[in-house]
Amino acid sequence: MAYLAFKYLVSAAMVVLVSELAKRSDKLGALLASLPLVTVLTLIWLHLERQPADKVANHAWYTFWFVLPTLPMFLLFPWLQARLGFWLALGASVLLTMLLFAAFAWLLRLAGIQLL
Repeated sequence: MAYLAFKYLVSAAMVVLVSELAKRSDKLGALLASLPLVTVLTLIWLHLERQPADKVANHAWYTFWFVLPTLPMFLLFPWLQARLGFWLALGASVLLTMLLFAAFAWLLRLAGIQLL
């Protein structure tokens, strides 16, 4: 139980660190947020918990494919926010990401890569 609490604290601290840094510097906050911190932490937790190497490797492999259809959201959101406000822009960005993910998963399936 103490280990799980430690994982929560370290993981939450990373999110707080990014949000606090973003308040002070748009560029540094974005740089830190763009790093695959959650993935790196997850790989560390899986390794420390003695998960099989193929499970750790699969996590990295699937993360790569899952990230690609999310990237357009980061370009669309600022454009939409200026026109629709924060909440509508966020909702539209999430919807676009879901649609792109579905289309991307379908295309990858044609190439023999099964995401879901």
